[in-house]
Amino acid sequence: MFNQMFDHRAAGKRSSRRGRTAAAAASAGAALIAIVIGTHPAAAGVGASTPNQSPAAPAATSAEPALGSAALMQSEDFFQQGLSPVGATVGLSGKQALSACSGEETMRTLTKGKGVAYADVAWSFDTKGTLLTESVAAGSTGPSAASYEEQLNKVVRNCQHEPAGHWYYGKAHGITVRAGEGSWYPAHSGDGKVAGGVAVIRSGLRVGIVELTGQPSDDAGYMAGIAAAAINRLTD
Repeated sequence: MFNQMFDHRAAGKRSSRRGRTAAAAASAGAALIAIVIGTHPAAAGVGASTPNQSPAAPAATSAEPALGSAALMQSEDFFQQGLSPVGATVGLSGKQALSACSGEETMRTLTKGKGVAYADVAWSFDTKGTLLTESVAAGSTGPSAASYEEQLNKVVRNCQHEPAGHWYYGKAHGITVRAGEGSWYPAHSGDGKVAGGVAVIRSGLRVGIVELTGQPSDDAGYMAGIAAAAINRLTD
């Protein structure tokens, strides 16, 4: 359902999410760490899993000190949301496309390469059509982080008003947790049904965007749980 929405979008800014995710993975080159994940939930592990390990984003070995893959969502965050992850691709270059609405824009281009460090991940799940991407950056100052947060919200707001029959993001909902704050937006398919969502998140100097394509519930508030988990991971 939600995947079909991308078939209606034009090339460039309206390019398909699957194509952009593949292009981002290729362009990241050696910075990408691909992991294959088992389907047996257990204690969190790193790298390739076994039946006694749960999937988790691999520990960063080449990230700058200010940011690493530990700041990204982990497998146990999804178990709490009723999702079963099966694989993830992690990058540390900031070259993954930000969201379905951003076209080919990346965190590195949005920050004009001035971020202290970058990290991103693309997760797949055992539920057909469900994907999650997350891209984060560390600002050098409070004002720079606030600027990145505002720019990300602007990217999302650009897709709140679309022609009839096209997918769109709904209204913003503020969220505050122990580690920081953010705004989450439900995503609606062309027929108006809820199908995932997107959230702009911030914790101190760290800012990010996380998007869920498809979800196991038609409750728009489902995205609030994803946003909360992502903010708590982002904490510095």
